[in-house]
Amino acid sequence: MSADAPRKKLKPATQLVHGGTLRSPFGEMSEALFLTQSFAYPTMEAAEARFKGDDPGFIYSRFSNPTVAMFEQRMCLLEGAEAARATASGMAAVTASLLAQVKAGDHVVAARALFGSCLYVVEDLLPRLGVASTLVDGADLSRWKAAVRPETKLFFLESPTNPGLDVYDLKAIADIAHNAGAKLVVDNVFATPMLQKPFEFGADVVVYSATKHIDGQGRCLGGVILASQALIEESIHNFLRQTGPAMSPFNAWVMLKGLETLPLRVAQQASSAARIADFLAEQKGVTRVLYPFRKDHPQEELARRQMLGGGTLVSFYVEDKAAAFRLANALQVIKISNNLGDAKSLITHPATTTHQRLSPEARATLGITEGMLRLSVGLEDVDDLVDDLAAGLAAVGRG
Repeated sequence: MSADAPRKKLKPATQLVHGGTLRSPFGEMSEALFLTQSFAYPTMEAAEARFKGDDPGFIYSRFSNPTVAMFEQRMCLLEGAEAARATASGMAAVTASLLAQVKAGDHVVAARALFGSCLYVVEDLLPRLGVASTLVDGADLSRWKAAVRPETKLFFLESPTNPGLDVYDLKAIADIAHNAGAKLVVDNVFATPMLQKPFEFGADVVVYSATKHIDGQGRCLGGVILASQALIEESIHNFLRQTGPAMSPFNAWVMLKGLETLPLRVAQQASSAARIADFLAEQKGVTRVLYPFRKDHPQEELARRQMLGGGTLVSFYVEDKAAAFRLANALQVIKISNNLGDAKSLITHPATTTHQRLSPEARATLGITEGMLRLSVGLEDVDDLVDDLAAGLAAVGRG
């Protein structure tokens, strides 16, 4: 196989079409899909060299695969990372990015506002393995500083958060972590790699659920971990190799196709989300709207400093659970689902789905009330989405 000649200074949209492509002798235009478990070697000596690392070729698709490697390289070009490893799901990426870097006796500090499964890893799984964890208010820099211990190895956060869309000061938090000898892991899934570049603010590791915007059409699960070459080689690669949360070649091929249209999709979805946030803010039945680029967002100035757009998610509040359910059940275009980043607009009720395992007190701390709804804006005509939401709000009024 041959790789396209490296080209410098190509814009992201171009890299997302051409970056990292490997071509077989057939010269195929679409990336080749290598559905294989293992690879043949011309000699036993060649096999020995491959396993020793003297020959950089492929060994086994649990370790690496040509199609998966193309996806990893394209993500590196987009994110500005030295290396990447793809995983079977977003949660596999989060879990591996944390577990691969800690051992019993270490300590992790994480923002309290996390996706429910991420909270499980930090609050339940890590302590069971002898790794202590502390949850803090991510927006309060003094809390990060106060939580540091001599054994602190990692900081972990998502920004904007799920579902409250809080925005955290990545540069300041990275500085606190580095001053303590710790590394910062950022889950950048809500911002997408098009709207926020955590490495530019000092992050050491960036993780994505590729299931979301990167696929973008609700087809496949996947995740990716990006970091320096040294960190990937010293910690992440061997952990993934031995534990096996590998991305399938087919899913990697789907993700490559998704990356080709990522800039177009995110730009349209973010534009529609901004308009929908403004529409909802004017409606009588809506008590509050959260969108990072609105003037009434508590971190609006920070969001505009860190991000290139407000994102594709809008969270808003109605009176109570009954009103939230009536609104969602009345929608025709927008579908009820716990996914996000899809071409189709999706709405969910976090208190009874993504964050239902949390105690009522924990949900209240995160601002997740019974009347909160999270809307992932898709690619439909924004006028149809506004009309659909208006009909949903009308149903609330009839309740």
